[in-house]
Amino acid sequence: MDLDLLLDHLRRELDAFRACLDGDLSAPVEHCGDWTLRDLAAHLGEGNLWAATAVTERHGDHRPPAAPCEPAALARWFEETAEVLTATLGAEPSTPAWTFHPPHTVGFWRRRRCLETLVHRWDAEHALGTPRPLDAELAGEGVAEVLDTMAPRQVARGRATPPDHAVRLTATDTGASWTYGPGEPVAVLSGTAESLLLTLWGRAPDDPSGPDDPDGGAAPVWEGDEEAGRRVLGGPLAP
Repeated sequence: MDLDLLLDHLRRELDAFRACLDGDLSAPVEHCGDWTLRDLAAHLGEGNLWAATAVTERHGDHRPPAAPCEPAALARWFEETAEVLTATLGAEPSTPAWTFHPPHTVGFWRRRRCLETLVHRWDAEHALGTPRPLDAELAGEGVAEVLDTMAPRQVARGRATPPDHAVRLTATDTGASWTYGPGEPVAVLSGTAESLLLTLWGRAPDDPSGPDDPDGGAAPVWEGDEEAGRRVLGGPLAP
């Protein structure tokens, strides 16, 4: 996806997440352990500052101060972190930066922070009972990122095992497809780009025999060796 378009998406997703902070900050975030919406806001805002420092100081050791707890102060603080991030990522995409995976450029962070914010915007709206659809093309970029960036990192850090087989994922709404693992695919998982992304991030049911997820749409459908396919994608491939 075009890097300028990703920066535009990032701004919109940050604004959408900020709007959630006018809601109940004590709402539990279902897919993030024992976090509340307040905890999720702190995580995303601190990540904004961490990524900005990775560009400006070219290291990954930044430890931002704790986010404020008072609701109005938290909202203002989050807005400030978003402004710092988007201003920093307005630099030329080829500008060198510290990253945890190639490419080591500002462009990497445009993509990474956009997709991080996309998933956590969904988390925040889901916590408040108001989830909105994900942009299909952007969700597809998120699927690609899980497979080309997040999964290798999970394997390198010992959080997931290397895949024994290949699995193909097919987005029924955009026509895009991706293959993860060696050799010919032994299974295919088909669904909307949104449902595939939410499944890879552990946010949506992946059982085609169960009910559809009212937030993520119809569950993806398996073809081929489903058991082997589930082992490959079980990872977890995303943190």
